[in-house]
Amino acid sequence: MDIKSKAYQSLLARRPLNVRAKFGNTEMGLVSGRDIAAAMKKLGTICLATNARNPLVIKAALTAAKKHNSAIMVELAKSESTYCGATYDNIPEYALKYSEEMGHGAVFALHVDHYAIKGEADLLKGASHLTHILNNGFTSVAIDASHLADFENFQATREIAGWISPELGLEVEVGEIKGPGELSTVEEALYYIGGLNAWNVFPDYLAISNGSKHGTYDTTAGQAEGIDLKRTKEIADAIAPYGVAIAQHGISGTPIDKCATFLNYGIRKGNVATLFQNLCFGLEVDEETGNAITTGSTYHKDPNRGISKELWDKMVADADSQGFARNSGDYKKFNLTYCDAVLNEPKEIQDRIVDEMVWWIERYIKAFKSEGSAEMVAEVIAKREDGNSAPERKVLGERKSFLKEFAPNKGGSDGGNYDD
Repeated sequence: MDIKSKAYQSLLARRPLNVRAKFGNTEMGLVSGRDIAAAMKKLGTICLATNARNPLVIKAALTAAKKHNSAIMVELAKSESTYCGATYDNIPEYALKYSEEMGHGAVFALHVDHYAIKGEADLLKGASHLTHILNNGFTSVAIDASHLADFENFQATREIAGWISPELGLEVEVGEIKGPGELSTVEEALYYIGGLNAWNVFPDYLAISNGSKHGTYDTTAGQAEGIDLKRTKEIADAIAPYGVAIAQHGISGTPIDKCATFLNYGIRKGNVATLFQNLCFGLEVDEETGNAITTGSTYHKDPNRGISKELWDKMVADADSQGFARNSGDYKKFNLTYCDAVLNEPKEIQDRIVDEMVWWIERYIKAFKSEGSAEMVAEVIAKREDGNSAPERKVLGERKSFLKEFAPNKGGSDGGNYDD
């Protein structure tokens, strides 16, 4: 957007309180996730959410967002924050750095992806930890207590949501996202969203288990993308009266043509993470899905893409010394170990990484039909009676209908780790 326009200046003046407190003297277009959610709902389009496992993802995301006047989200999962060089502490500063370099004008939210709550200890730590993260400038949160049984999930989500300002974006999750097989049900979603609504918790998005998985699909092991859009639409239609849309996780490895149909199934936010890691490393990927191509159960590094071959060879040697398979998901841990090395690569190497990321982001923006959505975000903000973006929604049910005995699923996790 034109930073001198009346719409952009109004947007800056009405940014969330935490953003104004930390970045109020800048012209960075960091807005509430609520405003982006509202804009996507009005347009019937999807916001791309890019997981910033490396800071260069932030640069690419803001570059593409400004070029296409598209609202976008930059996010990081709680688990990713433990093995990535981009963290909850430095992502807002990187966002400011790259926004300033391009002369501002990109409209975006910073989203806490998959903030996992797996028990009482996580819940107690979460109140202070999330307060720190939000004070740092993040403008949206995904609470993920899906590891727990349905009632405990609802209860934990309800409690931690009470510590988050209602003017900030909110995503919640029912059913762990772990690939084809067990799907979230309409019954679970209605109990969960209905219960939150009864306690005055109003999410923008619901993440569900609909057949996607996080990470690369290992085609040599027979793995394939299997997002069940029929079930997705059933859940989306059921929760629509609560003002909640679907957040689609695990898009890496999904054909772009299929992604372009998501907006017909109630999906209004789409997360892409592993693809950008693959692009940073320079792995050979399928151009229709972004899935990493393996040869002989080994990632295939293109010497003319991503990081230098010399740096990649160091990663492989490091992985081999730790006993990682050469197509192991544990390569994600090198996002932290080698973050500084990536940022110290020659300019031409960094530029080619960013350029390829931008190319992919542009494809998602076009598939999701979010070009021009930044203008709608500005319009949503301008039409509010005041600066607070807390949603105006009605309580549709009674709390007594959402007690533990009415929970559809009294089971818990299978013990697997599906955090990111």
